[in-house]
Amino acid sequence: MSERIKTARRLVVKVGSSLLVDKTNGALDKKWVAGLAADIARCRGRGQDVILVSSGAIALGRTVLHLNDRPLKLEEKQAAAAAGQVSLAHAYEEALRPHKLPVAQVLLTVDDTEERRRYLNARGTLNALLDFGALPLINENDTVATSEIRYG
Repeated sequence: MSERIKTARRLVVKVGSSLLVDKTNGALDKKWVAGLAADIARCRGRGQDVILVSSGAIALGRTVLHLNDRPLKLEEKQAAAAAGQVSLAHAYEEALRPHKLPVAQVLLTVDDTEERRRYLNARGTLNALLDFGALPLINENDTVATSEIRYG
């Protein structure tokens, strides 16, 4: 780990679907998530704030809803995101529980970053969660935000 990362006050970790989900069977890679949880716990042990930005809800939701065998329409991707977000948050919660790190789910849209009042509310929530010792788990709210689903 670089010295710059070790001495940073706050870390934002981005995890993509391809790291979390085995493409052959759609299953969550629990061993990888457990390793990430241990890394996050070490950072927190050094007094660093950590914010986790994680994709994976749609990929996990495809498995939950048994939709792995075909392309999905937009509303089916949104349904998969809704089902998969529960599995995603639960997986992180289970992996971080042995480290006594609570997880707090924060679902955002582009509007939450572009509209000043909403941005300030989101920022205040994230800062409060960090003050409480929780790990903010951020993902886009794919059930209402469609641009990333369509083009991402």
